Amino acid sequence: MKSISTKMVKLLILALVGSSCLSVLCAAEDFDFFYFVQQWPGSFCDTQKSCCYPTTGKPAADFGIHGLWPNYKDGSYPSNCDPNNPFDQSQVSDLISSMQEEWPTLACPSSSGIAFWTHEWEKHGTCSESAINQHSYFAAALDLKKKANLLQALQSAGIKPNGESYTLADIKGALKDSIGYTPYIECNVDQSGNSQLYQVYLCVDTNGSDLIECPVFPHGKCGSSIEFPTF
Repeated sequence: MKSISTKMVKLLILALVGSSCLSVLCAAEDFDFFYFVQQWPGSFCDTQKSCCYPTTGKPAADFGIHGLWPNYKDGSYPSNCDPNNPFDQSQVSDLISSMQEEWPTLACPSSSGIAFWTHEWEKHGTCSESAINQHSYFAAALDLKKKANLLQALQSAGIKPNGESYTLADIKGALKDSIGYTPYIECNVDQSGNSQLYQVYLCVDTNGSDLIECPVFPHGKCGSSIEFPTF
C-alpha cells in the first residue's frame, strides 16, 4: 500500500510539472516561430527623428538586421524571459565584426552596437534560449540574412534604392519569388510624409534555421506607392 501511495505521489508531481510552466525555462520554450526582421537604413534615417551612424562608421547600403523575435501564432509574443542570462559579449566574440557590419545600430547618440544587441538578446533572445543559446541566436540571424539577401532579390526585379516609388505588390512579389516565402512589409514615413520601405519580416522555425510561411502577420499596412530611399 505504501509503494502504491509513493507511486501516486510521483505521478501527481509529474502531472503538475507538466501542466504548469512556472519556470523561466518553460516560458522560454513556449513560442511558435520567429520573426526575422531587417530594416532599410535609408528609411530609418529619412524621418524627422533622423539617425546616428555607429562609432565604427556609416553602414553599408544594405538591409541591416533588427532582430530575431520569438512569437506566438495568436500574434502576441514573450519578452524578457530570463533576467539571469544577460548579454555576454565574450560569448559572441567571434561574431562581433560580422554583427557590426550586418546588425548595425542607427540610434542616437552614436554607439558601438553593444546596447542594441544587449536589448535584442535580453528582450527577445532569452525567450528562445531553450532552443538556441546566446551564440547560436546571433549566428542564426547572421546566417538568415545571407540566406534571404533582400537587396539582391529586389534589385534583380528592378526595385532599387534610388528614391523611386514602387507598389507594395511588386515589392512583395519580388521577395517571394526570390526567397520562396511571403514577406510582411512595414513602412514608415519620410519628413514629407511619404510612405517608404522600412522593414521586412520573414518567419523562421523555432530552431532559428529555416524560413517558413508566416502563421500570422503584424498589424499595419503601407501606402499604395512606396518609396525606396537612397542611403
